[in-house]
Amino acid sequence: MYIEVNGIRMFYRVSGNGPAIVLVHGNGEDHRIFHETAELLERDYTVYALDSRGHGKSSGGDAFGYEAMAEDVAAFIRACKLKSPLYCGFSDGGIIGMLAAIKYPDIFSKMVICGANTEPRGLKGFWLMFFTLMEKLRPDPRTRMMLVEPHITGAQLGRISIPVLVVAGEKDLIREDQTRYLASKIKNSYLKILPGEGHGTYIVHSRKLYHVMKKFLKK
Repeated sequence: MYIEVNGIRMFYRVSGNGPAIVLVHGNGEDHRIFHETAELLERDYTVYALDSRGHGKSSGGDAFGYEAMAEDVAAFIRACKLKSPLYCGFSDGGIIGMLAAIKYPDIFSKMVICGANTEPRGLKGFWLMFFTLMEKLRPDPRTRMMLVEPHITGAQLGRISIPVLVVAGEKDLIREDQTRYLASKIKNSYLKILPGEGHGTYIVHSRKLYHVMKKFLKK
């Protein structure tokens, strides 16, 4: 399905019945990474899996920025008349969710944030160098965005008052101290570092994410 928000044509897939949950993917991906998770969630929830601007089937051109993408999600929720849905964001989707929750405190009822960072240096050194080289060899505004954004302060994180499950893999490309910092600054947060998991191994075409967040969503 498509919806017009903030001057872009956003694609989303909706399935299931029950309380609404919004899923937002990471950089260079689309809603399909959540296919296996959505299949399990839709037993108890109405699942809205989005394609962020400039990703998948959504338009957006070169107008990238985490703040703008957070506004897209907020506009989507308003347009669909969703009342404080649950939210799960992976990587860029996690950043987008945090920014939306900082600006609009009542927009979500709970959040699950997976493999997200508050600044570019939140990436491990190897990966920061890798993406820098990749951007030089094959310029892409989405990669560029990761290298210059986000810049989320501890004070901003402190404005998030809803329950938040902060998740990362033990072998994530996000530094563990960054994940722990993020969780320490969000007042009502729960931290899970998953043994043996990488950045997206428990999310992308995996059922593991559902089992990681199941109890948290139902509390």
